[in-house]
Amino acid sequence: MKTLNTLLAQFWIGVVKSLVHVPLSVRCGMAKGLAALLWWAIPKRRHVTMTNLALCFPEKTEAERRRIAKSTYVHLARAALDHGVLWAGSADDISRLVKFEGLENVTEAHGPLIIVAPHFAGLDAAGIAFNLHVRGVSLYQKQRNPAWDAAALAGRKRFSDPVLIEKGRGKHDLMEVIRAMRQNMPFYYLPDMDFGAKDAIFVPFFGVPAATLAMCGRLAKITRAKVCLCIAEMTPSGYTVHVSRPWDDYPTGDDTADTVRIVTELENWIRKLPDQYLWTHRRFKTRPEGEPSVY
Repeated sequence: MKTLNTLLAQFWIGVVKSLVHVPLSVRCGMAKGLAALLWWAIPKRRHVTMTNLALCFPEKTEAERRRIAKSTYVHLARAALDHGVLWAGSADDISRLVKFEGLENVTEAHGPLIIVAPHFAGLDAAGIAFNLHVRGVSLYQKQRNPAWDAAALAGRKRFSDPVLIEKGRGKHDLMEVIRAMRQNMPFYYLPDMDFGAKDAIFVPFFGVPAATLAMCGRLAKITRAKVCLCIAEMTPSGYTVHVSRPWDDYPTGDDTADTVRIVTELENWIRKLPDQYLWTHRRFKTRPEGEPSVY
């Protein structure tokens, strides 16, 4: 089965890379078909998506949440197909696809910098496009499928050969990040995954307690880093990556307050782009002690 999965992954990677010069309008059309297939083919992930939306948007009707969910699948499918450009396109191809607003907040930063990049559909597009301008550092989760892992890792290391640190070694991961940051490499940090209760605190995400790592504020304090928010918005013509000015009065030294700041900023952007967020992730997997699973 592993061999079959690897072969299927290699086939799909080849298909995606073959789309490198296919017009964006055609990829958008393909994404609608792919999204419809995935919506019906993976009921477990559809259930997670609809549960997340029900928890975060109880004021919306079931029909409204379903429309958001289906549109989310279209955005995620297009993001997958756009990897043909991200993985096989030239620097010029990627520059045409991905535009920045506020890039100077990264390229002209003095000293350590943390780029907080939540899981919107354009996350990978922003990360690879950043490589055209800076050499940074980030953590990555090794994929079970070796073909997926090799393709994703090679794609993320394009152009500037950023430092990518495999998760799973606890404090050793953090020490490598700090070492790179002290060489003025910006840290591309993904703040909104549920990695379990260890080292996490529960903060409200749309009013629902969510296990969230308090890493950003702690790391900013240790390294005296500035922190800015990065939102990768998918647009009809590609992507617009919004990079904020460095935050004032951050970190505060209060882990909860610093983590709530990130979650609040994220909520504000999700309300603007509700169908571009990664609702397929089990964001509320870890529950406070005594609470049943929401999934």
